[in-house]
Amino acid sequence: MELTTLWFILIATLWMGYLVLEGFDFGVGILMSVLSRDDREKRVILNTIGPVWDGNEVWLLVAGGATFAAFPEWYATLFSGFYLPLLIILIALIIRGVAFEYRGKREDPVWRKRWDIVIFVGSFLPALLWGVALANIVHGVPIDANMEYVGSFFTLLNPYALLGGLTTLALFTTHGAVFIALKTMGEIRERANALALRVGAVAALLAVAFLGWTVADKGGAGPAVFAVAAALAFVAGLVAVYLQRDGWAFLGTAAAIAFTTITLFWALFPDVMPSTLNPAWSLTTENAASTPYTLKIMTWVAFAFTPIVILYQSWSYWVFRKRIGVQHIPA
Repeated sequence: MELTTLWFILIATLWMGYLVLEGFDFGVGILMSVLSRDDREKRVILNTIGPVWDGNEVWLLVAGGATFAAFPEWYATLFSGFYLPLLIILIALIIRGVAFEYRGKREDPVWRKRWDIVIFVGSFLPALLWGVALANIVHGVPIDANMEYVGSFFTLLNPYALLGGLTTLALFTTHGAVFIALKTMGEIRERANALALRVGAVAALLAVAFLGWTVADKGGAGPAVFAVAAALAFVAGLVAVYLQRDGWAFLGTAAAIAFTTITLFWALFPDVMPSTLNPAWSLTTENAASTPYTLKIMTWVAFAFTPIVILYQSWSYWVFRKRIGVQHIPA
């Protein structure tokens, strides 16, 4: 396997890990005020992701760094062309992290309510805009012969991309509801399961439409197979929700997001950013890549440190695996 192909697969894997793990983070932030009846219940829901949310974001940082080092032309065109939406996502992630830390600093209900709004907005916007960004990358954007993006912000708001954004928003919200049910007990768990079924039905329709459009646009047996796998996994997850098998439900929604990510990156390959102006101007794994020596050094570093990161994060999830309820939160 060529190193350029290997690093495309590794970057796709990093995005898959980020979307699966941060996906339920976003869902929890979106649903915190929806599923809670008082401040103690909000604290229960917030504590389900308290030990892990910042570790989940590491996957995004590594994916961005890997793209910069392995495919600098891809990184340059992507971050210049998508500057405004990526800036909005960055600001949302920053204020969301600040809200997690500052919400409990004062007992004032108004103070906490304002930070609750920030948590909702900081979770809602990335859940929507990541789908818009990924859909545009797969579908293609106007790139000229100099590998430069020549569209505008509104170019990115096309029907396919907006459908992609709504799909990730619905999938992450469902994923978050399932995670809350997995991590809580009592009435919160019951409400989360009921909401997961309702939101999941909407997410299923959006996902079928989005993945069907992707397969029709890009063709190929690979994307079609993984699109079907994503649909089956999501349906299995919803069935598990109905049966109140929380662990299997979470596995189903996680697998659906993972297979959706694979579908998108498989449909994209060997391009990394297709040009809608001229296919010959598209960025590919070959013309956007770093030198073979750089990729070789990066490969050794990745194989040395990736298992350590995965083991550490798996250990942190294992430590904080137990359910929590209002009885664990002091008045």
